[in-house]
Amino acid sequence: MGPEGRHAIVIGGGASGVLLAFQLLKTNAPDLRVTLIEKRPEIGRGLAYHAGNPEHLLNVRVTNMSALPDDPDHFWNWLCARPGGPLCPDPYCFVPRQTYGDYLAGLIAPLMSRDGTRGLTILRGECAAVRENPSEVAVTLADGTCITGTTAILATGPDAAAPLLAGHVEPWASPADAGIDTNATVLIMGTGLSMVDYVLSLLRHGHQGQIVAMSRRGLLPRAHRRVNPMRFAEQEIPFGAEIGPLLHWFRRRIALHVAEGGDWRGAIDAIRPFTQRLWHELPLKSRRRFLEHARAWWDVHRHRTAPEVEARIAEALATKRLMVIVGKLATIAPNPGGALVRYRRRGQNETSELQVGAIIDCTGIVRDPGASTNPAVRSLLDQGLARIDPLRIGIDVTPDCAIVNRDGSPSRRLYAVGPLTRAAFWEIIAVPDIRQQCAELAGRLGNHSP
Repeated sequence: MGPEGRHAIVIGGGASGVLLAFQLLKTNAPDLRVTLIEKRPEIGRGLAYHAGNPEHLLNVRVTNMSALPDDPDHFWNWLCARPGGPLCPDPYCFVPRQTYGDYLAGLIAPLMSRDGTRGLTILRGECAAVRENPSEVAVTLADGTCITGTTAILATGPDAAAPLLAGHVEPWASPADAGIDTNATVLIMGTGLSMVDYVLSLLRHGHQGQIVAMSRRGLLPRAHRRVNPMRFAEQEIPFGAEIGPLLHWFRRRIALHVAEGGDWRGAIDAIRPFTQRLWHELPLKSRRRFLEHARAWWDVHRHRTAPEVEARIAEALATKRLMVIVGKLATIAPNPGGALVRYRRRGQNETSELQVGAIIDCTGIVRDPGASTNPAVRSLLDQGLARIDPLRIGIDVTPDCAIVNRDGSPSRRLYAVGPLTRAAFWEIIAVPDIRQQCAELAGRLGNHSP
């Protein structure tokens, strides 16, 4: 490289972007500088950890939320050092998401560049386009600003949903900001963790109307418990098996564990270190079958709520403040009061009607990236610098996180981390997985010039 050294441009300043920027600068490569591009005013929060409802708790225990793979107590020690104390009695607890946003922001603050030549520079703006040349990458912001670097890494997080209807409420907009009538019936599409969060927001806002959550299977997230850990020996796991035999083996192992006095959660947690390898070695046909038939059940057992959140949702269901419908949306007809929704309950042919004042789409992040509204992702797809994976759940990347172009060649300058890479890694939406991915990629980028 020339005297200007290497310049890594990280696109997206949420959790994935911050963890990657931190790991890149932690390598102490003297010729490496990092620019972080984020359109929101705060770094490290993204959609997941913004300063919203303090009742929105982490879905992972404090003990597993360290930003640093090699320092598992880092987050707990940070909590203990705060003036107000750690907020909870021990590391096996759940703290507000906005607190984790504070933690990530504090992680990055000391790395800020003093002169723009070393360390971290933050650019506020939206990435509009990414181009790759033989000697550099060029990133253009929406305001026309253009910066060049040696590598660019997409860390854009989950994509925004396409609106169900004009004026529908985004799942991250508070009921107050969205102007939701407290007496209106609110329909939430999806019954997963995002639905749970929005129900808590509505209740905190003093919502009096009926809250209806709808999904094809009506499955609600299970809750965490303090359970004894279980261990799987690597050699007993049937890597490379079809999905049928794999699930049969897993259910049998869970049943055996429960029969011996264990808890199914211990088995789910024990398989976590192996899920990325299992996904990687799963035949494509089996991956497709898993996504169509088993993913919903996996998600509610794998992505669990804090026990105190479970209690709030159970109370809302018992008092009929919240109703779950197992069914599928048929039509949405906007009207002066919101919309008339027609839906079909599972197992029924005729449709039912429901007048709602607001609709919130909480159907999750596994969407077709071909319909992405993210201009950086769109830019790469339109140029053929990226391609969609065969299952259409993410963009194609190599095991080293390099973005694969339309012709199947991996880039030496363009990379991706976080949920955008779920086609290759599947389990890549939680901090314990993303921090490992970022540490490994930073190690490769910090040690080698493209």
